[in-house]
Amino acid sequence: MEIRVYEIEWKGQRLGVFHPGVGAPMVVGLMEEVIPLGFKKFIACGGCGVLDKEIAVGHLIVPTIAVRDEGTSYHYLAPGREVSASPEGVAAVERVLQAHHAPYLVGKTWTTDAPYRETLAKVQRRKSEGCVVVEMESAAFFALAQFRGVTFAQILYGGDDVSGDHEWDNRAWQSQTPVREKLFWLAAEACLSL
Repeated sequence: MEIRVYEIEWKGQRLGVFHPGVGAPMVVGLMEEVIPLGFKKFIACGGCGVLDKEIAVGHLIVPTIAVRDEGTSYHYLAPGREVSASPEGVAAVERVLQAHHAPYLVGKTWTTDAPYRETLAKVQRRKSEGCVVVEMESAAFFALAQFRGVTFAQILYGGDDVSGDHEWDNRAWQSQTPVREKLFWLAAEACLSL
């Protein structure tokens, strides 16, 4: 598989950019390829499902902890229920979001690689554990970062509603181009501030 890594200059600094793909195994595999190229600080951006319908489409979420309900993270860290983002990465993201007066939520995410098994019972269980969103990569990203000794944090935006309060609602989350573009530049600024 060909990995396309782009270099941009922004605000007088060089920044490497790549799309790691979707799903824990793929994103970790691609990160394993770029870390030896010299990448040491990462701020990822992307979408997630919300477990609370009050979280609006496009609202920003900074995950600090991920419930490990996928398989990839277990190849990098000893078994455990949760894994944390890099504190310095989270701090950089929060500084940038605050500087831009961008409303955001800090919270726990549920990482699963079985999106069609986000059953009502599982959603309720994760909500009771304090999860506010669900996605497919965070736990693996966080585990790999700890294992490889790199800095990693994320900014997500609220996408589809999987709260279980009603039937699944797509909420046209993948067509939020202005949100996605803003998210990219916020992530870039946070990364360059590390």
